Amino acid sequence: MDIDIKIGILTASDRASAGIYEDLSGQAIIDTLNDYLKSPWREIYEVIPDDQESIENALVEMADKEGCCLIVTTGGTGPAKRDVTPEATESVCDKMMPGFGELMRQVSLKYVPTAILSRQTAGIRNKTLIVNLPGKPKSIRECLDAVFPAIPYCIDLLEGPYIECNEDVIKPFRPKK
Repeated sequence: MDIDIKIGILTASDRASAGIYEDLSGQAIIDTLNDYLKSPWREIYEVIPDDQESIENALVEMADKEGCCLIVTTGGTGPAKRDVTPEATESVCDKMMPGFGELMRQVSLKYVPTAILSRQTAGIRNKTLIVNLPGKPKSIRECLDAVFPAIPYCIDLLEGPYIECNEDVIKPFRPKK
C-alpha cells in the first residue's frame, strides 16, 4: 500500500550527526506524531550537522523530491553561532508563518524563562509546511501540543493530503463547512 502522507523529520545537530549522542529529539517528534495521527503516514528522517547549506538542501529534498506535506525540524533555533535552522527555513520558503513561533514561545515561557531566546518559526515551500521546533525532547511535545491543532487545516489549504488525528490525544481545528 502506498502511503500518501509523508512527513519529514529533520534534526540539525553537529553532535547527533557525528554519532556523539543519540538523536532523542527526532525520536520525540516521531513518537508524538504516532500519538497524534490516525492516518497512516511515512517518515522521511534525517540527522544532519548545524550547517545552513546542509539544512537548506535537506529541506528542499524532503519538500520537492520526497513530497513531504509537512517537515518538522528540531535543533538550531537558539542564539548560538551554529544555530541557523530558522535562516535555512526562511531561505527555502515562499511564505513565512510567524504565528507558529509566537505561539511556541508563549507556551514555552510557562516552563522556562529562556524561551525568549528561541527563534523557532514556520514557513511554506510550495505545498509543504515546515515547522522549526526547539531541540529538547520535552519542549518538542509542549510546542507540538500547542501548534498541531492548526497543522492539518494548513495542509488542507496547501492542497495536501487529508490528515486524520486521534482526537482523544489532539483535536485538529477545521472550520465547519
